[in-house]
Amino acid sequence: MSLPSGFRPLALSTAIAAIVMSGLAPAISHADTRPTSAPASSLAPATNSASSTAPARAEQASPVIKSENDQRLYRSLTLDNGLKVLLVSDAKADKAAAAVDVEVGSAQDPDDVPGLAHFLEHMLFLGTDRYPKPDAYQDFITKHGGQHNAFTASQDTNYFFDIDPDAFDEALPRFARFFVAPQFNADYVDRERHAVNSEYQARLQDDGRRIYEAVEAALNPQHPFNRFSVGSLETLKDTEAGSLRQRLVDFYQAHYGANVMRLSLVGPQSLETLEQLARDNFSDVPDRGLSRPEITTPLASGNELPARLEVKALKQERKLSFMFPIDDPIAHYRSQPVSYLANLIGHEGEGSLLAVLKDKGWADGLSAGGGLSDGEHALLSVDISLTPEGAQHQAEIRAALFDYLALIRDEGINDWRYTEQAQLGEQSFRFQQRSSPVNLASNLAMMMTRYPIEDVLAAPYLMQDFDPDLIKDTLARLTPDNLLEVYSGPQVEGDQQGEWFKAPYTLTRLTADAAAQPAGDETLASQLALPSPNPYLAKDFRVLDLPEGKPSQLIDEPGAELWYQGDASFGVPKAEWRFGLLNPDVSRSVDDQAMSQVLAAWLNDSLNARLYPARLAGQDALVYAHGRGITLQFSGWRDGQQPEMREVLDQLVNDEMAPATLERITQRLRRSLQNRVQAPLYTRLGRSLSETLVGLPSTAAQQLAALDKIDAQSLDSFRKRFLAKLHVQAMVTGNLTADQARETGQLVINGLAPRITREAVPDLEVRQVTQHTLLRPDSTRGDAGALRYLQGKDRTLQSQARIAVLGQLLEAPFYSQLRTEEQLGYIVSARYSPMLDAPGLSLLVQSPSKDSKTLFSRMDAFLTRFDSRVQSLDEAALASYRDAVVDSLTQKPRKLSELAARNWSELSFGWTGFDRRQQLVAAVEQVSAQDIRAIWQQLNDSSALELAFDPGTPSDFDQRLTELDLPPLPEAPRAETGATLAAPSAEASGNAQH
Repeated sequence: MSLPSGFRPLALSTAIAAIVMSGLAPAISHADTRPTSAPASSLAPATNSASSTAPARAEQASPVIKSENDQRLYRSLTLDNGLKVLLVSDAKADKAAAAVDVEVGSAQDPDDVPGLAHFLEHMLFLGTDRYPKPDAYQDFITKHGGQHNAFTASQDTNYFFDIDPDAFDEALPRFARFFVAPQFNADYVDRERHAVNSEYQARLQDDGRRIYEAVEAALNPQHPFNRFSVGSLETLKDTEAGSLRQRLVDFYQAHYGANVMRLSLVGPQSLETLEQLARDNFSDVPDRGLSRPEITTPLASGNELPARLEVKALKQERKLSFMFPIDDPIAHYRSQPVSYLANLIGHEGEGSLLAVLKDKGWADGLSAGGGLSDGEHALLSVDISLTPEGAQHQAEIRAALFDYLALIRDEGINDWRYTEQAQLGEQSFRFQQRSSPVNLASNLAMMMTRYPIEDVLAAPYLMQDFDPDLIKDTLARLTPDNLLEVYSGPQVEGDQQGEWFKAPYTLTRLTADAAAQPAGDETLASQLALPSPNPYLAKDFRVLDLPEGKPSQLIDEPGAELWYQGDASFGVPKAEWRFGLLNPDVSRSVDDQAMSQVLAAWLNDSLNARLYPARLAGQDALVYAHGRGITLQFSGWRDGQQPEMREVLDQLVNDEMAPATLERITQRLRRSLQNRVQAPLYTRLGRSLSETLVGLPSTAAQQLAALDKIDAQSLDSFRKRFLAKLHVQAMVTGNLTADQARETGQLVINGLAPRITREAVPDLEVRQVTQHTLLRPDSTRGDAGALRYLQGKDRTLQSQARIAVLGQLLEAPFYSQLRTEEQLGYIVSARYSPMLDAPGLSLLVQSPSKDSKTLFSRMDAFLTRFDSRVQSLDEAALASYRDAVVDSLTQKPRKLSELAARNWSELSFGWTGFDRRQQLVAAVEQVSAQDIRAIWQQLNDSSALELAFDPGTPSDFDQRLTELDLPPLPEAPRAETGATLAAPSAEASGNAQH
């Protein structure tokens, strides 16, 4: 994966990497930058963190500062070759993981081979001296229930994987040889450059990439971020300086060495075992005496700013960004002046810049924080999502921003504000929850390149030194003459074009007079106010000692039910609440589904300013619509949840709906529907699959028409009808007693007065594919795409188990053949894909060079060859794939929110035994090779649902969707209802029971 140059998140998880890769610039929102640190006295050093058995070369590093809730053990050491290592022994880990961060990235690409660092990242996966087969690494990882990936950023390349702990000692040699002796096989050099080109082609229409390229052009052209980082067939080729393969070898030897790498190992093994694994496998990484490349060229040299940049967006989205060059804040990570300012600028409470702009109907969202950074220089960015009306008032919005900055300068630099942020940080760090081993390993490996070893966990949270002068120095850089103002919108024409991503743009260099702060709207300025002391701060952080057990029912009324699971295992005094407001009519009408979407969006939006301080204090409230109604979700400290619930209830039941607010919300939902055709093609095909099979079929045109009918009067009428016909299904998971849960649950239930029984609310249907069907969704993307869905014949546990194991068996060879060998495209996958609890397999290929007919043909050829593998499958070969599925099912929740999500998913299907995973494990353990052959034959004999897209070919999806008459897929016996291998999600299933 290639990330946009210069974006260097401080804690980059695989999920974040995937988001960034999709072209979304990682602007740090206020919620992301809220302080999460503690005063020095409350940050305890980890025990057993320094090696007592390390040889002379090993460093006796300072102990790693960790949360008192963190039971993991840490040890740092340096191998004889100079490789710095951090070991994490986690007795609760159900996976083992490793990551290596190399301190080199796209900023070091040779001028004549843009994208070389990213291309090198791809090539390391395709064979080493001891493991020469190009699919050997992936096949081993997949067979043992793992995942793997990598990303290339501007100054880092990060490689990571996780796996069943029992296979860790065999996986590490395969991984370590990446950094010792990669093959760079000439045949695969040529093939993989096509894969990189496919990745580039797949991103061509990502607005984030397009806009970022124009931003690069507006800044210092000599800065190394101002270059093409992905690579393409045009850039990855032989040059006068040598063949492409030789340039790879040269780059590898010039930039990959033990002393510019950081290794992190995480697993349930002891520190001694992990240390031995590190020494045995990574001591051969050569020490080439390298040093981390430093960037001294400024992002803006002084000639580029002030300036205004206008960029054409493909989506129906309008954004106004204010980018100010500053010093990289990493040098002051203990005091965090930029984070302090970002919290104030990005505040969303009453009187905030966002709240005032929303009241005018000009903005839908605002974020503030760091963006581009290179270790010396950075940009502080304020990004405002505009309404179409707001796009007509950019000058006034600009003036309002500088009025707000002046207010901060005059009144906002206070010790009490800093202390409050530090207090919130102390709470967050103290009760920090566990992340997955692979995310932790990847993050730590990168953090080790940035911070002293003792601060690799705490650094993003630290706020230990209130330094008004540092804050004022940063604020002094946020001026009109040090500004790159960027507007992106669909109506921009542009007089220039990006070299690689082709976005039209206009760049205007401004004089000092032209950039001078405009006179603002005095009425607007008078409405601005800095936040008051936060009234929602929790005080009771006792962790209650509660007995373990399954969820039990506390309230059983005709119109309502409340289920409860007390928990002390995560060591946090928090509770996760879900209230499903189920209405029998919503699933039957496109108009009512649109109404429920608007009602949920209105609740979130209208409460945002009022409840934003609660969110900062750790009390989150979210309302979302689904196929059977809406859900109220509350997550946060046990102490203080009831006031927030009362606010939401009062708003839902009693508050007036302002027509202007409602218009802004429906416009936003309308734009979201219109933007679906702009989504990445694989996302578009996946959403179309779920729209075809799950819930009420409705086209985008029907949904837009339904939105057009909604006004304040009709929505208020719907609200009354909706609330008059409710069943409330509630679940709480967390550190509270049954009495506390009953009291709080009854408060909400009484406020809603539900009357409908659960049996009166129909479940969502999954439709059965009864004949071969080919649908063509619309898209604006330039690639072709083919998605084939093979549906199980029923929703039983046995079908789910067998198809899941088959999917595990299919995944790696499908990818290896169609992606690595045939190079059909960058995005290739075969996986188990349930629709709610209905099992199935999805096969997907997205290609810049082949049409969908060819892609389906290559799938057919693969499946024909794969048949021999299925027919020859024996029990010994099947065992590791079956075990990998069992491992995924037996993974324990790592945090309270994961346990709550599991409980809620089971309850949504009516499975009140809360043991579906155990039943599925039993079913999977019974799957035999003969069962795989039988389910394989059944899927091959059944009708497939195919979705295809070819640029220039008309779409028939909307018409065909309304004409299709598919019956419901047979349900499992009631005792099995809800037993599903994967919980439904908005992306996976398109619609959810809750």
